[in-house]
Amino acid sequence: MTSVHTPSVALSKYRDQHFKGSRHEQERLLRLTSTLYIGNLSFYTTEEQIHELFSRCGDIRRIVMGLDKFKKTPCGFCFVEYYTRDDAESAMRYINGTRLDDRIVRVDWDAGFVEGRQYGRGKSGGQVRDEYRQDHDLGRGGYGKMVQMGQLGANMRDS
Repeated sequence: MTSVHTPSVALSKYRDQHFKGSRHEQERLLRLTSTLYIGNLSFYTTEEQIHELFSRCGDIRRIVMGLDKFKKTPCGFCFVEYYTRDDAESAMRYINGTRLDDRIVRVDWDAGFVEGRQYGRGKSGGQVRDEYRQDHDLGRGGYGKMVQMGQLGANMRDS
């Protein structure tokens, strides 16, 4: 009997710049991990929605929602930790690039959740990438939305 083995899902080029350890150790952990980083979420996506979608690929050990470090409100990312690497690979294969709350979610390997990483690293408390966006997506919420609302408010006063 011949068994078919699906090759592992490749690692992306992204690496957490705040990883405490060597690049070699980070690479090793990324190849063994059952933890995923989920990005490009709406600020309105709930933990229950994440669980509903990601549990289709296997049993989830835990979900850690990303939070604004000052307001403690969701800021567009989370970590999903599975019990097995195979289940995490299924999520990488089948969920990466799908829609959740009208957003195309980005799924990537994570070297393993460490307490404190659930908080946004941006100066405003949210994600750094939101602070550099030129396009402010109203559907996402958060920082870009606040900036646009401030611009809209200024435009309304000027008219």
